Amino acid sequence: MRLNSLKPAPGAKRERLRVGRGIGSGLGKTAGRGHKGQKSRAGGFHKVGFEGGQMPLQRRLPKVGFRSQVSLKTEAVRLHELAKVDAEVIDLAALKAAGLVSKGAKRARIFLAGGIDKPVVIKGVKVTRGARGAIEAAGGRVEEA
Repeated sequence: MRLNSLKPAPGAKRERLRVGRGIGSGLGKTAGRGHKGQKSRAGGFHKVGFEGGQMPLQRRLPKVGFRSQVSLKTEAVRLHELAKVDAEVIDLAALKAAGLVSKGAKRARIFLAGGIDKPVVIKGVKVTRGARGAIEAAGGRVEEA
């Protein structure tokens, strides 16, 4: 096969329909445009989605999607990073002091990533199910605030 021998499949290319060529063609007189109205006229253009002044569908429907403000103020802490904290009870203030979360963080959540070998007490910080199991297996505990 060569590039100059390529051609479309039989029946894939149809001839352009010539409208307005008499009653026998099936598309004479109004040429498939119907009667009257903006779209029947030459140059009868309007914007996509325009509904003649009626409130358009994309403005009538409720908007979807949601960006949680809570998630913007919540920071993730990996389980193995808790070894850097020198406090007996690990809370948000201790995580900030250790530099694991930023000063502006309102919440923190501990995820299971790596391991922990020393027993720690977590207070007032969210903990995932896997991280909770690892903390309790190491002899620590999680206190809900």
